[in-house]
Amino acid sequence: MTLGFISRHRTTAAIVGAAALAAAGAVISTGSASAATTAGGSSSHAFTNRGHGYMPELANWKAAQKGARHTSGTLTYGGGTGGVGVMDVQPKVYLVFYGSQWGTQGTDANGNLTFSNDPYNAAPVAQNLFKGIGTGGEQWSGTMTQYCDGAGVTKGATTCPAGSSHVPYPSNGVYAGVWYDNTAASPAQATGNQLGVEALNAAHHFGNTTSAANRGAYYVILSPHGTNPDNYQSTTTGFCAWHDYNGDSTLTGGAVTSDVGNFAFSNQPYNMDAGANCGVNFINSGTSGTLDGWTMTLGHEYSETVTDQFPAGGWTNPSNGQENADECAWLKTGTGAAGSVTMGNGTYTLQGSWSNDTNGCALTHPTVG
Repeated sequence: MTLGFISRHRTTAAIVGAAALAAAGAVISTGSASAATTAGGSSSHAFTNRGHGYMPELANWKAAQKGARHTSGTLTYGGGTGGVGVMDVQPKVYLVFYGSQWGTQGTDANGNLTFSNDPYNAAPVAQNLFKGIGTGGEQWSGTMTQYCDGAGVTKGATTCPAGSSHVPYPSNGVYAGVWYDNTAASPAQATGNQLGVEALNAAHHFGNTTSAANRGAYYVILSPHGTNPDNYQSTTTGFCAWHDYNGDSTLTGGAVTSDVGNFAFSNQPYNMDAGANCGVNFINSGTSGTLDGWTMTLGHEYSETVTDQFPAGGWTNPSNGQENADECAWLKTGTGAAGSVTMGNGTYTLQGSWSNDTNGCALTHPTVG
C-alpha cells in the first residue's frame, strides 16, 4: 500500500519521540501495512480498507516491527487485473487539488499553481516533482523499468521474458495536467470512495473518458491542510498516503462505479500536518527538510502505481502483499536508502524501490527493456 506516517491527536512527547527515532535512523527494517508484521512474526492484515501501497505512520511502523523483522524479498507477477499488470505505456500524472480549503489560487514563476492556504508551499513542489521525473538523465525511474506485463508473463513470474511489455522510462516527464477543484469544500474526512469519485471527476475534466485514455493515467488527489482524508490521522492505523484503483471493493465507502474504464488514483493527504511521523526532516534538517516526507510519499505512490497499476494484478511480494516501494520504505542507511535524486529541474528527496534483478533496494538503477 502507501508511504505513511502520521498521528491523530498525538501528544508533543510522542511526536518528539518519533522525531528522535527518525533522527537516530531507528526504523531501518522494511515492510508494509498491507500485511503488518505482528510481534509473533506472522502476517496480520491489520491495515485494511486503506488502498494499496500504504505504509503506517512512523510511530505505528515502529510498533509493528517490535519483536519481529519484516523482511523484503522477490516480487512476483499477480496475473493482471482485467489484463493490466503494470503501466506499460508512458505514464501521465494528473494532480488534483481537492477542495476550496486550498484557498486563493496563484501562479509562480515556473507556471505552477500556488495556494494561499498552503503553509509549506507544497503544491508547486508536487508539480515540479512530476515535471522532473524522467528528465535530466535521472535513474530513480530505472528501477521500475524492470517490471512488465503482456506476452509470456505468467502469474507468479519473477522475471520478464523477451517480448514482454516493460514499464517504460518516462522520458520528458510524466506531468500531464493540474486542476484546482474548488467547486466545493473537500470533506473533513473523505472516504476512499469519495476520493475515487473525485478522481473520476478529474478523468472527465481532463477528457480521459475511455479505458484507453486511462491506461497510462494516474490521478493524485491532494487534500488540503487541516483535513483528514480516509482517517489518515488515526492513532492506531495512521498513514501518509495510499494508491489504489476504482474497482477495489475494500475502499472505505466501497468501489467506484466508472464510465471511463478502470483508473488509478491516490490519496495524498497534506501530511506535513503530521510532522516527523510523515517524514518532516527525515533526511534534511531545517526548512530544507520540511517536505522530505511529502516528496518521498508522492514518489512512493507513483512508483507503485506504475508497477502495480490496478492492485494487485502487478508486482507484489506473495508472502506479505508488499509492493516495490513498501519493501524499501523508511530506510535511512544502507543500499537503496532514501536520499536526494537530481532531475532536470531540481533535486528531490525520494526513497528507494525493490529491485528483483539486484535482490535489494535501489535508489537508482539503469533502465531495463
